[in-house]
Amino acid sequence: MYIMKRLFTMVITLWIIASVTFVIMHFIPGDPFATDGKMLPEKTVENMRAKYNLDEPLAVQYVLYIKDLVMFDLGPSIQSKTRGVNELVADGFGPSAILGIQSLVIALTLGIMLGVIAALYHNRLLDYISMLIAIIGISIPNFILAPLLIKFLGVDWGLFPVAAWGTWQHTILPSIALATGPLAIITRFVRSSMLEVLDENYIQTAQAKGVSTMGVVIKHGIRNALIPVISFIGPLFASIITGTFVIEKIFAIPGIGKYFVDSIFNRDYPVIMGTTIFFSLILVVTLFLIDLTYRLVDPRIKLTSGGK
Repeated sequence: MYIMKRLFTMVITLWIIASVTFVIMHFIPGDPFATDGKMLPEKTVENMRAKYNLDEPLAVQYVLYIKDLVMFDLGPSIQSKTRGVNELVADGFGPSAILGIQSLVIALTLGIMLGVIAALYHNRLLDYISMLIAIIGISIPNFILAPLLIKFLGVDWGLFPVAAWGTWQHTILPSIALATGPLAIITRFVRSSMLEVLDENYIQTAQAKGVSTMGVVIKHGIRNALIPVISFIGPLFASIITGTFVIEKIFAIPGIGKYFVDSIFNRDYPVIMGTTIFFSLILVVTLFLIDLTYRLVDPRIKLTSGGK
């Protein structure tokens, strides 16, 4: 019953997002058939509007739009003459997914490690170092960190290739730029949770029985400390996996984020709406899977519609 209710809620959520996106796209200023601010010939514009059903009443356009979404058809691209939105999303999802998963692995691995170290060495040097790394990661936005990485590690020192895509070396700098912020937040979450967990009676009892500190941390501490981290990972995973717009643009990565930014500049409304819907789908599915993950991490959590 709980799963069916959540699936129904997901469908309603996607419908609301699709409807709001449709309305916004039809009321923002600008015209997709203007080139450098100048309109195409009138007859050409009429033919283009007819091709994309823009000559139909708004209600008819909405019905056609929702009907296409139900059939998993995101429509044609206005700017691309050879590929539709489905093809653009399919082409861009691969690079975005590779970059996103790699960034998430870096953030989770280092974030959990630094958070545990900070908690175990609370108010000591290693704690201060871990928190300093976290503060730096939160304070420097990735769109500022990315050019710095390009300049020093890419251009000046020549350690990594920049502004290209093709080999795993091309993923390193953008992955670092993407991972730094989440890494800092995960570090702080894990540190706070671990400090609370280490003060619990069952942890102290385990230590009194002679269980090693590392054994206590691995068997009891990390598992219970990860619950708030899982809440954060849901939307983080969805946003990273579907492409971080600025980073992909800076590094010239052919991912969904780059297509989304280009579509805004080109007023390619079908691509804007299609990528938005795709992002929303990934987000709601990820949040649903995160809810199920809670049960695996903590068996005391019951998945019921009433919250009991």
